[in-house]
Amino acid sequence: MASSTLGQTQRYAAGALLALALRQAQTHQTVLLGSHGLDDEPHPDEATAVEPDARDLWTHESRGLLRPVLRFLEIDPKAWAGVEKTAASSDPKHHIGAFLRKILEDEDDDEKARSERSDQELALAKAVDAMAMGLECGIIETAAEALKSASCSSDDDPGSSSARCKDYRKMAVLYMLLSACVADVNMAEEGMGSPRVTKGYDARHRVALRLLATWLDVKWSKMEAVEIMVACSAMAAAKEEEQSRENSSPRSRWENWKRGGIIGAAALTGGTLMAISGGLAAPAIAAGFTSLVPTLHTLVPIIGASGFAAIATAAGHTAGSVAVAASFGAAGAGLTGTKMATRIGNVKEFEFKTIGANHSRGRLAVGICISGFAFTEEDYSKPWEGWKTNLERYILQWESKHVIAVSTAIQDWLASRVALELMREGAMQTVLSGIVSAFAWPATLVSAADFIDSKWTVAIDRSDKAGKMLADVLLNGLQGSRPVTLVGFSLGARVVFKCLQELAQVGNNEGIVERAVLIGAPVSVQGEMWESARKMVAGRFVNVYSTNDWILGITFRASLLTQGLAGIQAVQVPGVENVDVTELVFGHSSYRSLVQEILGHLELNSYFPVFHPCTPRAK
Repeated sequence: MASSTLGQTQRYAAGALLALALRQAQTHQTVLLGSHGLDDEPHPDEATAVEPDARDLWTHESRGLLRPVLRFLEIDPKAWAGVEKTAASSDPKHHIGAFLRKILEDEDDDEKARSERSDQELALAKAVDAMAMGLECGIIETAAEALKSASCSSDDDPGSSSARCKDYRKMAVLYMLLSACVADVNMAEEGMGSPRVTKGYDARHRVALRLLATWLDVKWSKMEAVEIMVACSAMAAAKEEEQSRENSSPRSRWENWKRGGIIGAAALTGGTLMAISGGLAAPAIAAGFTSLVPTLHTLVPIIGASGFAAIATAAGHTAGSVAVAASFGAAGAGLTGTKMATRIGNVKEFEFKTIGANHSRGRLAVGICISGFAFTEEDYSKPWEGWKTNLERYILQWESKHVIAVSTAIQDWLASRVALELMREGAMQTVLSGIVSAFAWPATLVSAADFIDSKWTVAIDRSDKAGKMLADVLLNGLQGSRPVTLVGFSLGARVVFKCLQELAQVGNNEGIVERAVLIGAPVSVQGEMWESARKMVAGRFVNVYSTNDWILGITFRASLLTQGLAGIQAVQVPGVENVDVTELVFGHSSYRSLVQEILGHLELNSYFPVFHPCTPRAK
């Protein structure tokens, strides 16, 4: 059985809910929803949504996203078609509540069975709470102490036991579904359908789990804690598998598959999962997990108590964890240690650097941050340093010579007497009107544009090529087959867009990028592959713009403004979330200091589009 805590009906309901979440998440790629609840009226745009072909559905057999999960949950193959049909229904909302109720109901009246199940789910829930506490506080030791107390504490309020048991069940369901999503299931061997197209943790699965956590009213920080625990489970399974190779006891093909399914998660983080010498490798964390072994291991029986106990030995010693990583070929250098396999055009600089404290701590999602307006090399990292997120973050430093050159040229011109005079005369708003052609601009403005033009043209060319190179990096899996969040401002936003465009042109790459945020993007609204780029992002796709960003107007010239510009207006493409920050920013260069604030207002961990009103800055 996939989990000793979930009965057959509950496992069916869990699989069906993931199917519904996959279908709903795909719908939201083209139908932008507000943050309403399940029972609210649908967004007006839902009526205009075009139903995709059956083979284009994420839940279709050919996509390899749903059936391997159903297989992992040991749901009867005869029921798979029914799950797919339910997910593809035009109005699935009434199914969601029914399946949620099935998950939370107990399937038997046996008091002993209920008590054992409750103990198991309690152990997991408390471990998740402890890990989530450490994530939110940013202090791993907090999680360690909570893990210790979780092993010996109990509910003191019997009156609330029913509600608490339901909460514990939610965590067990999410834990098993995530395990199923990252498992490497050989469907072709069993003749059960198409194999998974993408190995590891597919971005579409993460978006679906994000929506499912919303339905279950579970904070995303807890789901991130579950991700870390599944990573630890994979590490423990890898350690036990290494030990089991020393004996030759036969296993059935099914047992081998189940073990391989969990172990498949061990290779999905490109080396960082196993090299957990920081954070999770703390002895206190290892001891905390060890104390939970008697009940926690029963949630994933194929790992067993010895497997979970291996967390203490493998995580407690750096050498041990590295050895496990090497044994599974997952100890590669990843993003930071890999040189460019191919250079495109004249690009001379393209380098990833770590940022933040979330590295080597079992994170199952990656964030890549890209600056595009800089005066020094520090401006590639400084705008992102205070961003509060549990992603494993990297910055991309690209063509700093050209980015700094064009940024400096713009800044020097803005400080000139001519520019100040033009601003007083309101000439800049003429640029933003998008109506007046370039030859009608004031002569001084034309000369300024000419002064910047040569540097800007080179920077645009390099950003396009850097975007293609970034796509190549992601296609080669240097991020470790984990969902990626791409965030860029100014020319960095163009790098993100061109990366998505390249992913769309190359082929079926929908499972790589989870979220994308373009801030002040110098990208034309017309003449670009916005719809195709949108399909490459499984979750939220955000365009942040300012209507008074006339710097973009000058650099892009009026001829291109007539086609529209994402950095100064909304992009009317289904599924693109447009956010107007005109009241927050003074001009294009101010994005450097406002990136963190803007990201905070966006609340990217929310499944639904969110942008909290911000207070205009005093001039």
